[in-house]
Amino acid sequence: MSINAKHLATFILGAAAGVAAHKYLQTEEGEKLLEDLKTKASDLKAEAEGAVDKAPEYFQELKTKGSEAIKSNFPDAEQFLKDLIDKFTGTKTTAETESDINTVTPSTAQL
Repeated sequence: MSINAKHLATFILGAAAGVAAHKYLQTEEGEKLLEDLKTKASDLKAEAEGAVDKAPEYFQELKTKGSEAIKSNFPDAEQFLKDLIDKFTGTKTTAETESDINTVTPSTAQL
């Protein structure tokens, strides 16, 4: 693999940027910037750890409130979803099986 002028120029510019950043961070203003960054990073870390601790409670609350909202706004949604799943799987729920057993039609009454 040959090194051409483009690669060499990219390396030199990167090294120059690194030297300039190092020189800037050695100044009083650069040290202040580093302290600010460290403070913000620790604040974000604490916030993220708090969010991780609260996540299970949040999702449990979301699950409970969501199911309550669906049941109150769409009372027949649960049965509809069961029927839909049964239609795709080809099975019947126990409520449908019991209703089929209890339903007597003229053709089955003669048997």
